[in-house]
Amino acid sequence: MADPRFFAVAGPFTLARLAEIAGAEIGEGADGEALFDDVASLDAAGPGQVSFLDNKRYVEAFAASRAGACIVAPALAARAPAGMALLLSDEPYRAYAAVAQAFHPVPAPVAGVAASALVDATATIGEGTRIEPGAVIGAWVELGRRCLIGPNAVIGAGCVLGDDCVVGANTTITHSLIGARVTIYAGVRIGQDGFGFAMGPKGHLKVPQLGRVVIHDDVEIGANTTIDRGAGPDTVIGAGCKIDNLVQIGHNVQLGKGCVIVAQVGIAGSTHLGDFVVAAGQAGIAGHLRIGSGARIAAQSGIMRDVPAGATVGGTPAYPITEHWRQVAALERLTKRKGGA
Repeated sequence: MADPRFFAVAGPFTLARLAEIAGAEIGEGADGEALFDDVASLDAAGPGQVSFLDNKRYVEAFAASRAGACIVAPALAARAPAGMALLLSDEPYRAYAAVAQAFHPVPAPVAGVAASALVDATATIGEGTRIEPGAVIGAWVELGRRCLIGPNAVIGAGCVLGDDCVVGANTTITHSLIGARVTIYAGVRIGQDGFGFAMGPKGHLKVPQLGRVVIHDDVEIGANTTIDRGAGPDTVIGAGCKIDNLVQIGHNVQLGKGCVIVAQVGIAGSTHLGDFVVAAGQAGIAGHLRIGSGARIAAQSGIMRDVPAGATVGGTPAYPITEHWRQVAALERLTKRKGGA
């Protein structure tokens, strides 16, 4: 169970209600009126908790689990221990996410402005919004309803945030227009100058960065990520993008909707990603490229050329993933042959 010092729990819920929430089917013989009070991992769950199985590597833990109920794919249901109620789903992890959200809903902010917060008189603060101690809200800022602005966060002049946004502690936002239901974790920097210089032997002359950052609805931005504002065109983050911690997004970059950008990825200026692109950890993407919709970039890859839509690439420089692994295998054969000579 989640530590109650940090996580409030809702419920309890009947198995039938959980099935409705999860979009799952109740397994044969289970009591739809049975009550459950929380979610827990397979090895920690007890008779009152709900767990899930989404990876075949944990089938033995599933078979030995004391969980009262478990969300599982129909193909693995036969491995359940006696007495365990099952919620059958073709997408167990997604179903679990819905159930966990039901037990642990995000609490609404307690409206108000802390005494030590500094809010410019021209700022507009939406109904139900909370501004924590030390936060600074600049001139002509517009905050939507039910927003939460964390301690010591700074929202620069003219920025706009839609309804239900969360801005973490010590975050800085400038030159930005942000949609609704955007979550920004602690230490994020959005809208600072892009890295633009006219370089030469006389010195490197700063190019004014005159664009903005435009973030669409339902985006999540992880801790200590940086998103530079555009040089003239805007930097754009599409609806539903999920950006991990410690990501660097350069000026003029555009992400389509639903992109997933994992920790320590760097995307250089003016590169465009289509919809639902996935860039795994520590991938580096050079500037002025086009990454097609649905492309997948393996961890630690170096992207130096355009990537077609739907392609999966890996390595540095990156190649189609099957070619990359052929190269790795060939190199391993060469080194083994040399070592045995």
